[in-house]
Amino acid sequence: MITVGPSGSHHECACASPDQRSRSARPAYERAASDNIPRVNATPTRVALADDHVLLRAGIASLLEQEGFEIVGQCGDGPGLLKLVREQRPDAVIVDIRMPPTHTTEGLDAAAEIREQHPQVAILVLSAHIEVEHAMNLIASGERSGYLLKRRVTDVEDFVSTLRRIVNGASVVDPELVRELVSKRRAGDPLDELTPREREVLQLMAEGRSNTGIARRLWVTEGTVEKHIHSILAKLTLPDTDDSHRRVLAVLTFLDAR
Repeated sequence: MITVGPSGSHHECACASPDQRSRSARPAYERAASDNIPRVNATPTRVALADDHVLLRAGIASLLEQEGFEIVGQCGDGPGLLKLVREQRPDAVIVDIRMPPTHTTEGLDAAAEIREQHPQVAILVLSAHIEVEHAMNLIASGERSGYLLKRRVTDVEDFVSTLRRIVNGASVVDPELVRELVSKRRAGDPLDELTPREREVLQLMAEGRSNTGIARRLWVTEGTVEKHIHSILAKLTLPDTDDSHRRVLAVLTFLDAR
């Protein structure tokens, strides 16, 4: 069944039951509650969805609406998403990497075009599988970007928190991808200069956590986290640009070293 939202956009009915969206089983990388980004804007965040799996798309739309987001439109392919962005100017888009007609990189291609034409739009890419190169390319495109595995959507609280963080300027890589990369270190790794604690901080940075979130996860002060990050950036000899850009470069170095 299809209903028409207040803005005139079409929305498929939600198919996920409350049991399916239970928050009782949190993953190992669970964030502290204070690491969640609160809703500070009077107006809801406007989101466009693109995924050719209608049931998944409808489920995501339903849970986001229940969490206070506004779904401005849904579609099942790249051209449809580009049209939605041009017409609705959303704050964020959520897009599957693989969509018709070839089910290869249509979502990424659309995301790249959106980033070029509408750089203010936050982009969250969903993937059924870990794809390192795609994650790196997305994070390299700038702030307000994220890469998550689709199964992460089942943890509603964490998924919503991640989306809010991306809209507020964070770059987020799926923790499962981060863990896999950490386990595959190679000779000549540029991260060899980092201490174990610094590598741990960098791993949490790659997950898109704020300094506050890192501090609470590691049970240290924010000042200690800031010192670790300063040391990481110095050891990786990153160019002296603004701090947020250097954080992204540090994450890219982390990913590229795998």
